[in-house]
Amino acid sequence: MFTYDFAATHALLPYAALAEEVRAVLRDKVNATAIAPQRLGVPLPNDGILLVMPAADNDIAITKLVTVHPHNAKHALPTIHGEVVVMRAGTGERLMILDGKAVTARRTAAVSLLAAKTLASDVAKAGPILIIGAGVQGRAHLEAFGDWLPGRDIFIYSRMHAKAQALAQHGRDLGLNTQAIEDVNAVVPACGFIITGTTSTAPIFVDKVRAGAMAIAVGAYSHSMCELPHELVRRSRVVVDTFEGAQHEAGDLSQASVDWARVEALEEVVMDIVETRHGASLQPIVFKSVGHALWDLAAARLAVKTLTPALSQRETEQK
Repeated sequence: MFTYDFAATHALLPYAALAEEVRAVLRDKVNATAIAPQRLGVPLPNDGILLVMPAADNDIAITKLVTVHPHNAKHALPTIHGEVVVMRAGTGERLMILDGKAVTARRTAAVSLLAAKTLASDVAKAGPILIIGAGVQGRAHLEAFGDWLPGRDIFIYSRMHAKAQALAQHGRDLGLNTQAIEDVNAVVPACGFIITGTTSTAPIFVDKVRAGAMAIAVGAYSHSMCELPHELVRRSRVVVDTFEGAQHEAGDLSQASVDWARVEALEEVVMDIVETRHGASLQPIVFKSVGHALWDLAAARLAVKTLTPALSQRETEQK
């Protein structure tokens, strides 16, 4: 069985290709050939949690094990540890272990990228990009959206300005127009995309979001967390990565007392792209993502496709 570390897993999952694999998994979900139950969360000491996330299609099955310990940063330890075990669905043979942190970063940004490509107005795509949070998700979204819209100005905000400066330098190293900022509310009105990747428990910017802009919130993963202004959620078109996951975990929506009857799931809009891209309304769009094992399945499918020659050779040598 192959084992891939963070760098090797990262290299197996280019954002654009992974976004298209997520699209394919959504189609398979609608057709009931890709399945995943609600993830299981087990409380751990020090406010930690163990997440168990299985999923399968007709060809492969996966289980992702992730631990999240929000206080680890105080001890110079990663907040997230994890791995994704990939196996053949028909026989149970283990094929590979992927680095869970890399899979989570890449697939989350790829889901955001798919949502943006499907939903965003021309206004959003023409404007600057604001990334709030300079951690793993901030970096992944910088890379994904910078690759998609390479000529846009990208502002980066973090409460720890040094981290924003470091991520901005990473962006410049990639040839992007990146700048660390200290006043997030000063740039919000001009931005086409506002992407948040924090664990904040209160809204982190003032609702001065322009008509036609798109807010993408990926950081908060419990009802006690919230990144977006409540009024923005109430006045926007709201789309979620999965309806069941958002109801269970999206504090951005529950704290705003969102009307769930008007919330759409990503699978619904992906299956109806023409209408969503050419809708007449220029109200803001909120896309809320809390994560799902199907996105990990998409990453595993892409990795298996890429590595099929090597896997076949390994199996031949073992016979």
